[in-house]
Amino acid sequence: MSPFAPRIAPLAPPYPLEIQAQFERIMHGAPPLMLFRVMAGHGRAWDKFRAGGLLDPGPLSLRQREIVIDRTCALNRCEYEWGVHVAIFAGPAKLNEEEVRATVLGDAMSPCWSPSEQALVAAVDALHRRATLDDEEFAALSAHYDEAQILEIMLLCGFYRTVSYLANGLRLPLEEKAARFPTPL
Repeated sequence: MSPFAPRIAPLAPPYPLEIQAQFERIMHGAPPLMLFRVMAGHGRAWDKFRAGGLLDPGPLSLRQREIVIDRTCALNRCEYEWGVHVAIFAGPAKLNEEEVRATVLGDAMSPCWSPSEQALVAAVDALHRRATLDDEEFAALSAHYDEAQILEIMLLCGFYRTVSYLANGLRLPLEEKAARFPTPL
């Protein structure tokens, strides 16, 4: 098996009309990602995946959402999804180079994060390591985020852990225009 081919073959164009319409809604005219093309080849999996996508605006700002997603993908060593999100959303989310780098190589105490973002990164790290938040971590998060935002943070961590399982387990090749993990200094 080629290291550049996914373990499950993606759909190839022309796509069925319903799938094409879904790709257009998600990708806004850009070519569909390899992950979407693999998932769309399996109706039940694709439906479940889209149902949990959390791609709508939600109660977090774009910046907060992207910090959660980027950090979750980095902790899972999922360069595929991390790179897609950094390439598409880092600019609109106003994440600078130091902050993007910190999602991979930093931690909650990285000096680039505000106090609310430190609580956010600490929560992502705790959920990744222990699948829970202790009382101090929950209190730190609650000092900056309301209940709807905390639930969204947990849902994003869980969903993007699943996305990481898919991208890593399927050995998806990195998207051409996606960012790459930074190397340590």
